[in-house]
Amino acid sequence: MADETNRRTLPATGWAVLGLLSFGEELSGYDLKKWADGSLRFFYWSPSFSQIYSELKRLEQAGYASSRTVAQESGTRDKRVYRITDEGMAAVREWARGAPVDPPVLKHGPMLRLWLGHLLEPEQMREVLVRHQEYAEDMRRRAVADAESAKGEAAWAYPALTLKWAERHYASERDLAAAMLEDIEALTAAEPTEPGEERP
Repeated sequence: MADETNRRTLPATGWAVLGLLSFGEELSGYDLKKWADGSLRFFYWSPSFSQIYSELKRLEQAGYASSRTVAQESGTRDKRVYRITDEGMAAVREWARGAPVDPPVLKHGPMLRLWLGHLLEPEQMREVLVRHQEYAEDMRRRAVADAESAKGEAAWAYPALTLKWAERHYASERDLAAAMLEDIEALTAAEPTEPGEERP
């Protein structure tokens, strides 16, 4: 019998793993990691293997997933694959339809550094923002590539939409960093300097 306590205490990351299984395929921990890195990491979670296996164990204990060992054709070590149960499908459907949607929590490292800009030299602040621009553009490109690879997969229609959202989000982050660089230039140009002191 499924553990009722596990059901009640299933964390959001557990629902995310169960959500990956809800697409109907039998997946290994490696597969789940790959699928998460191709979609979830852009907006929610970039899991480690240990996190994935911890959540899979919790899902099995709750009766929401089952597993079996599959022999590898290559002769390498057998692998364990997981499938969502009917009970798990009903549970994740109920959660997706009825659970409160938490607002996003912004933990923005470059913005925190900008907030402490009075402790940095202007050139250091510029470097932080330029690196953030490059990171955001890299993530935007990755989201585009992953969305392209999901084309034609009917089951991935909605995940593809989240990748489109991610593409727009990271494009916005890139452009916000560029605008902030202009703001810093304007701010440093307006700062008073001591006689004989050059502006940075």
